[in-house]
Amino acid sequence: MLTAIVIDDELFAREELTELLQETGQVEVIAQASNAIEGLKQINNLKPEAVFVDIQMPQISGIELLGMLDPDTMPHVIFVTAFDQYAIQAFEDNAFDYLLKPVDPKRLDKSIQRLLKARQNKEALHTQAQIEALTPKRLQQVPCMGHNRIMIIPLQEIESAFSDLSGVHIQTAQQTATSQLTLKTLEEKTELLRCHRQYLINTQKIKEIKLLDNGLGEVITQSGQVVPISRRYLKPLKEELGIV
Repeated sequence: MLTAIVIDDELFAREELTELLQETGQVEVIAQASNAIEGLKQINNLKPEAVFVDIQMPQISGIELLGMLDPDTMPHVIFVTAFDQYAIQAFEDNAFDYLLKPVDPKRLDKSIQRLLKARQNKEALHTQAQIEALTPKRLQQVPCMGHNRIMIIPLQEIESAFSDLSGVHIQTAQQTATSQLTLKTLEEKTELLRCHRQYLINTQKIKEIKLLDNGLGEVITQSGQVVPISRRYLKPLKEELGIV
């Protein structure tokens, strides 16, 4: 049986699709989410085989959510959309799977059969390549959670990012918040630069670089935060800043 997560900001649409999936007897819906940020958390924690995600959602769309997933662990994604038939045809021409609202049970069964087939052959690799072709290459905002709030932090406000045992954290001049994105995703899809195995830095927020003993260093950000620089990344960081 396939495991799946349903992400849609409309409660009725989310529950209706969940019911249809469960009625097939081939899909176990292991979680639901009402927005992309909560959906991202569920995907990272539960690692479903498939995600049924609405395209049009507040703050972060379904397509933007794809750009926030780690390509190495990305599940199969089926868009759910209320776009007209001409827009749907564009997705179909790219062999990208979708469901049109209201969801037709026969069309849903076709999607499920494709997912089951992908388990057994190389269609999974083909579909993955097409998903990546449609996925946004760069992120301009980072979804975070902190103090019982959901926040969307623009990239230009971020000073650094770091990981520890409790997760990945985003630092701005005013706050530290937790993100469901991995450091790898942030490094590959934002302008944040690696300066340490556990740290990324926004070079636009650097106030000072202190050179320490043994080839180590520290970045002092504009707000006074201290970010370590390891020997491995000191030279590439200096080169990025035009320091020889």
